[in-house]
Amino acid sequence: MCQHCDSAVSRRSVLSATGAIGVASLAGCLGGGGGSGNGDVPAPIALTGNKQCDVCGMIIEQHPGPVGQLFYADNAPEGHDNPAWFCSAWETFAYNFDRENEGWTLSVGYLTDYSSVEYELYDDGGATFIDAHLEPEAFGRMDELFYVAGTDIKGAMGNDLIPFSDEADADAFADEHGGVVYRERDISRDLIAQL
Repeated sequence: MCQHCDSAVSRRSVLSATGAIGVASLAGCLGGGGGSGNGDVPAPIALTGNKQCDVCGMIIEQHPGPVGQLFYADNAPEGHDNPAWFCSAWETFAYNFDRENEGWTLSVGYLTDYSSVEYELYDDGGATFIDAHLEPEAFGRMDELFYVAGTDIKGAMGNDLIPFSDEADADAFADEHGGVVYRERDISRDLIAQL
């Protein structure tokens, strides 16, 4: 075998390997992989129409405040396909705590992201409420949000967690309306019970 042939084979092997890596990388960027927690998660949906909260049964679009949706890997809520949907942030967390106790695996959870919308506050019956946003682009991943708890602003089920993707927005909201800013990992059953 000559030196020239060895170089050509080596070059060809390198080019083939480089091409295979490029194709695999492109497939990963385009979402060609499986969905078990590796970044390939369902997108949020609109919570419009006659969707009823999977905790309290209220029609979601008829009420103010943050709303949520949860997608599970191998389970679905009773009566409909994924996601489970909710008329409040605290009900979203409470439902997920219960499902985790039953062995369900959360693929992804979404809540209204008040950093991504032009929200309004309004008074009704002596209380101040924050409006609801039901379109898919109004949602943020629960694990990426900052939550204001203990504020005087109400949602569908009274006191609630008000979520923001921008920490500065959450801090400003808490400064103006009271409350403390938390991350998802800090939300517990005890905190929800104190709302």
